[in-house]
Amino acid sequence: MPAGITSTSNPKVKYVRSLYERPARCRERRFVVEGLRLVEEALRAGLQPALVFYTQEFAERAEGRELLARIRQRGWPAEQVAPHVMEHMAETVTPQGILAVVPFPERPAPQHPELVLIVDAVADPGNLGTLLRSAEAAGVELVLLSEGTADVFNPKVVRGGMGAHFRLPMRWGMRWEDIAGAVQGLTVYLADVRGERSYDEVDWRRPAALIVSSEAHGPSPAARRLAHEAIYIPMQGQTESLNVGVAGSIILFEAARQRRAQARC
Repeated sequence: MPAGITSTSNPKVKYVRSLYERPARCRERRFVVEGLRLVEEALRAGLQPALVFYTQEFAERAEGRELLARIRQRGWPAEQVAPHVMEHMAETVTPQGILAVVPFPERPAPQHPELVLIVDAVADPGNLGTLLRSAEAAGVELVLLSEGTADVFNPKVVRGGMGAHFRLPMRWGMRWEDIAGAVQGLTVYLADVRGERSYDEVDWRRPAALIVSSEAHGPSPAARRLAHEAIYIPMQGQTESLNVGVAGSIILFEAARQRRAQARC
């Protein structure tokens, strides 16, 4: 079987590479997903890929044949590429042999969310990906990302989110006045090492929003103004703070624990 696309100068290959830059993603409203799991998650979410690329090795694997059969059955474009072309298009060190260009997911926000995560200028893509993954797993119903936060469709964020992008309603690039309007009626807690109350003393069974901020810079003035109360995570030893991905996950899973206990009553 011919290798299909064999040149890294192919216009489609160049287009994929362009989508690793934020301006191109914003202009096209598309981003790249790599690997079997993320491509499957995108399709399961109902996103129609603009392009799909795979290697012969991937197509010869059982799971590869099954996924490609589903893609072709729906009439979506899928093209084979040479291994070196896949390596050129992919951002991962060891590509899995498949990637797709998909549109930005636009999941509707619930009308009255009861658990909201607000991300305050978290610039590290790895931490943001962790937060999204934990938020989806902990039952967060809406994520609001303020201006200054890392691009939610950055490849590292997408990989770290492990499919959360396709299941979790998110709004990005938000101004603080719009965030305030979106969480009106909720009690807003700010994670802060100088908080007044331990995170596990909060009654998370009530409708609430949690603000998490950059570890390096701390909460922004706008975040402090919006919050009703600052909370902290008690720690032993000499550690002064946790990175925002870890801290946010701890607090969100405490909220999930309390809500599960309430459901059992």
